[in-house]
Amino acid sequence: MINIAIVTGSTRPGRNNEAVAKWVLENATKRNEATFELVDIEDYALPLLDEPIPPSQGKYSKDHTKKWAAKIKTFDAFIFVTPEYNHGTSGALKNALDFIYAEWNNKAAGFVSYGSVGGTRAVEQLRQIMAELQIADVRAQVTFLLHSDFENYSKFKPGEHHKKTLDTMIDQVVLWGEAMKTARHSLK
Repeated sequence: MINIAIVTGSTRPGRNNEAVAKWVLENATKRNEATFELVDIEDYALPLLDEPIPPSQGKYSKDHTKKWAAKIKTFDAFIFVTPEYNHGTSGALKNALDFIYAEWNNKAAGFVSYGSVGGTRAVEQLRQIMAELQIADVRAQVTFLLHSDFENYSKFKPGEHHKKTLDTMIDQVVLWGEAMKTARHSLK
């Protein structure tokens, strides 16, 4: 069985992100082919890239980086929950991704996004980042519109139809996560 992290993508006060991530977790944990855990980037208080050596070298010197790396290393796949800010992902999520390197490699990822056009442009940006981090991302994604999936643009109220899309995305993440786990073990 693989371990999948549901990673929050925002640290903004009053964020919608936490409610969306909890919805993903609530629905994901009804499944039995993987374990799911919510990983809130806010809990790691990562400053803006304060490591003196590039993460690709794996020579982390800061305690917060070591804690973040140790957590991410335990997972086989990820579901990133991202807002769309100014046609891209949040700076907080980009920073969290950039802090480490090898811990992301040869794993799988799916995306849940939200924004005025469903967060699709944030996911387009994340797909490019995933390629550089050697993460295999799946095609299916869940998108939420601020004007129809949130009451007054703030209270998360997703339509029932999103559960089917979430299940499809999770099916793909599990499949790819298992394949990447096998690949990682063959590389050792």
